[in-house]
Amino acid sequence: MSTGTTSTGSSSTAPSSTGSFRSLRVRNYRLFAGGQLVSLTGTWMQMTAQDWLVLQLGGGGLGLGGVLALQFLPTLLFGLYGGVVADRVDKRKLLLVTQTCSGVLAGAMAVLVLTGAVTLPLVFVFAGLLGTSNAFDVPARQAFVSEMVGDDLLPNAVALNSVTFNAARIVGPAVAGVLIGVIDTGPVFAINAVSYVAVVTGLLWMRTADLHPARRSAREPGQFREGLRYITSRRELLLPIVLVGIVGTFGLNFPVTLALMANKTFAGTAATYGAFTSTLAVGSLFGAVLATRRKQVSFRLLLAAAIMFGVAEAVAGLMPSKVLFMLLLLPTGAAVLTFTTAANATVQLAAGEQMRGRVMSFYVLVFLGTTPVGAPLIGLLSERFGPRSGLVVGGALCALSAGLVALLLRRRRQVSSQPPVSNDDAARSSTRAAASRSPVVAALPTSEPSPAPDPVAPFAPSTSPFSATASGDGPRSSGIEDDATPRAS
Repeated sequence: MSTGTTSTGSSSTAPSSTGSFRSLRVRNYRLFAGGQLVSLTGTWMQMTAQDWLVLQLGGGGLGLGGVLALQFLPTLLFGLYGGVVADRVDKRKLLLVTQTCSGVLAGAMAVLVLTGAVTLPLVFVFAGLLGTSNAFDVPARQAFVSEMVGDDLLPNAVALNSVTFNAARIVGPAVAGVLIGVIDTGPVFAINAVSYVAVVTGLLWMRTADLHPARRSAREPGQFREGLRYITSRRELLLPIVLVGIVGTFGLNFPVTLALMANKTFAGTAATYGAFTSTLAVGSLFGAVLATRRKQVSFRLLLAAAIMFGVAEAVAGLMPSKVLFMLLLLPTGAAVLTFTTAANATVQLAAGEQMRGRVMSFYVLVFLGTTPVGAPLIGLLSERFGPRSGLVVGGALCALSAGLVALLLRRRRQVSSQPPVSNDDAARSSTRAAASRSPVVAALPTSEPSPAPDPVAPFAPSTSPFSATASGDGPRSSGIEDDATPRAS
C-alpha cells in the first residue's frame, strides 16, 4: 500500500455521487460501517450498564461524574500524542490494536461483574483503561474515513457514520435497560465484548489496495508544538474548538444528568434511563439523517446549533413530567448532533492533510477531555441542588457562550454561511486562485493578511463546497462525530 501523496480528486472507480447512502457503495466503507453498527450498539449497552452499576454500588451523582471523568481523562493526557501516532502509522492497523484492547477490557469487566468481584474502585480503573485505548483510537478513526472513501464521498460518509452512531444509541440503551432488569449488568458487558468481533473482522477483510492513504508524517521532534502552533494561529480552527470545549464541559454530561433524572427525579429504573437515552438518540438520528443531505457547513450553522442545543437542554430540565421531558429530549438530540456535525466538519475542512491527525487529536482532546472537568462539576451540582439543575445550568451556559461568540463576530461582520477551507493549502493551489476571484468576503480572517485587494479568508468558498487541492497537503473534508466511545451526547 503506497504511503505517498494521493490525488485529491475522485478515483476512477468511485461510485455515483448521488443518493443519501452513496458511500455504502464502497466495499471497504460497508465493512467499516457494518462493524461499527454492531460494536457501537454493544458499546451503548455497556455505557448504560456501567452507569447503572455505579448507582447500584452506591456511587451516586459524584460517582457517575467520577467514572465519566476517568474514562476521558486519558484523552487529556495522551490525546495529542494519539494524533501524532495517527499521522505516522497505518491507521487501519492502529484501529485493529485499539479495538481489540477495548474488547478485551469489556470481557474482563464482564467476568468481574458476573463473579461478584466488582467494586466501585475497579469500575474506576476499567473506565481509565478504556479511555486510554480510545485516546489513540478516536483520532485514527476520524482520519481513516477519508482513506476509505476518497474526497468526493467524505461529507456523505461522515454523515452516515453519525446515522450509525445514533441508530446504535437508540437500540443499545433500550435493549440494555430491559436486559439489566432481567439478567442484571454482567451479561451486558459480555455482549459488548463479543460485539468487537464485528469491527475487527471488518477491518481485516478490507482491500488495502482500494484505500486512499494519506501521506504520513515523518518522526520528528517538536510535532506536538508544531500542531499547537498550527491550531492557535488559525481562527477558523481555534474558535470552533473553543466553542466545542464550552459545550462539552457544561452541556454534554448526559450519562450523569439522565441517570439522575431517571433514578431520583422520576423514581424510575434502568429501563427508564435507557428510554431517556434512546429518546435523545432518536432526535440525534433525525439530525444525522438531515446531515447526510447537507452539502456544506458554515460557522453560522455551528453557532445557531449551539444556541438551540443550550436552550433545548435547559428547557428540558424544567419539564414537570416524564412525557414532557422525553419530548424535549428530541430537539435537544437533533441540535447537539447538528452542532457536533458542523464543528467536526469545520475543523477538518480547515486543516491540511498532514496536520489532520494532530488537529483532530486536539479537537477530540477538547471534546472528550473536558469531561474530567465538567462531569464532576455537573454531578456535584446535581447532588446539591437536584438533577434538574445540571441540565438547566449546563444548557444556559452553552447558549449564552454561543450567543456571545455570535454577537462578537456579528459586530465584526465575520459570520459566514460559506464552508471553510484550509487556508495554508489554498494559498498555494489553484483553488485559492479561483477563490480569490470570488466577490465573497470571508467570515473569519486568516492569521496572516493576504496581499490581494479582496482577501480570501478561511471561510470563503472554493470552487466546490468540499473541494480539495492537488497539493500534497490538500484538505479533505470530513466531519461527523462517530465515536466508538460515545461522548455524553
